Amino acid sequence: MADRTVLSGAGKRVGARQRIRVASAFVALTILASACSRADAHSDEGELRVWAFGAEGEALAPVAREFERANPGVHVRVQAIPWTAAHEKLLTAFVGGALPDVAQLGNTWIPEFAALNALEPLDARVARDSILVPRGDFFPGVLATNVVDSVLYGVPWYVDTRVMFYRSDLMRAAGITSPPTTWAELRDALIRVKKVQPPGAFPALLPLNEWTQPVIFGMQAGSPLLADHGTRGDFRDARFRRGFEFYISLFRESLAPALANTQISSVYQEFAAGRVAVYITGPWNVGEFKKRLPDSLQHSWMTAPMPGPDSAGVSLAGGSSIVIMRGSAKKAAAWRFVTFMSDPARQAAFYERTGDLPARRSAWTAPALAADPYLAAFRIQLGRVVPTPPVPESELIMNLVALAGERAARNRQTVDQALASLDHEVDGVLEKRRWLMTHHLASSGADRSQP
Repeated sequence: MADRTVLSGAGKRVGARQRIRVASAFVALTILASACSRADAHSDEGELRVWAFGAEGEALAPVAREFERANPGVHVRVQAIPWTAAHEKLLTAFVGGALPDVAQLGNTWIPEFAALNALEPLDARVARDSILVPRGDFFPGVLATNVVDSVLYGVPWYVDTRVMFYRSDLMRAAGITSPPTTWAELRDALIRVKKVQPPGAFPALLPLNEWTQPVIFGMQAGSPLLADHGTRGDFRDARFRRGFEFYISLFRESLAPALANTQISSVYQEFAAGRVAVYITGPWNVGEFKKRLPDSLQHSWMTAPMPGPDSAGVSLAGGSSIVIMRGSAKKAAAWRFVTFMSDPARQAAFYERTGDLPARRSAWTAPALAADPYLAAFRIQLGRVVPTPPVPESELIMNLVALAGERAARNRQTVDQALASLDHEVDGVLEKRRWLMTHHLASSGADRSQP
């Protein structure tokens, strides 16, 4: 799910599936001229087709029945699709002209489907219904993931980001009374915790098959990740290098093991045994830690916002949004469904059903969210999140960052070599985008010197 969905790209290797995704997107781009678009229908009657993915798809049916009771004459047909099949099914449906009216979309996928001209622009609808969908009530960094070329294509449904999960008892045993807020404080905390851990333990766990950690550290240092209108890698830039060097230093100083998740029997067992004291992960693990850690440790762990280079740091803007497909013949009913799902009370209730964090800030006043101490760090961090670059190839690029981090962490390449290779690989991924951008700028007479 976006990391579970979006951020779920974390933990996946670059392989045939990702290459097929990108190749399929470019094939689809070539047939845009022949894609048909049906007229906007204003009838309240008929069937509204909605696709949702993973656990959210399974949990959406009762909400759809609520919508039907509030909107007589509209029948919502929800199709739940596994996340593993979602991307290919969406592309196949686009090519075949069989997309639904409304869909859940991991927010790293929005640039891709916007490029395919598959999504309905929503700015005019949001402006008209600003009370129902107030832009200011959404976390700004998350809302930004729905904007491509200054056009809004989705409304955030649920959100996630990454924060620190840590053993508060081990921190106290090491003489640390509050979680670190800077990189220097984090390194110092890890060094001190290592001294009170069992022999052979590592204070931090940064799985090498996850792209989120090196990307977060780079973004915290101010890196845009890409350059030249998103057509080239910018990983040798001093800002990304600063974050990447800090990330790699944690492995070189034996503060984190150079291992992937697949090489660890159980994160929860390692955390419970004190062999891991700091783990950067997402909100789904709040429930997992409550369930999997023994009762004796339930008051010995906590969450904290991410430390940054010199002060509190940013993290990734993840989650899923609700979009309307451009070809839908039920756009009026589809928009009512989007506004219905955007209601803060409904988002808070959906959190209680699924554990998905609400995208509306006002929803966080609900008792189930406000009273949970482990969620406080997420509420703070969501005010400091940034999106990955809004390019269709973003997911593949982020996985290449993980591979570069693995090579450097395992001493197969120096930092310079890893970043040079990463820029070369990313430039190859973006070759088609450069060609399209060059021809677009040439035909429009745009000033190429502007960023």
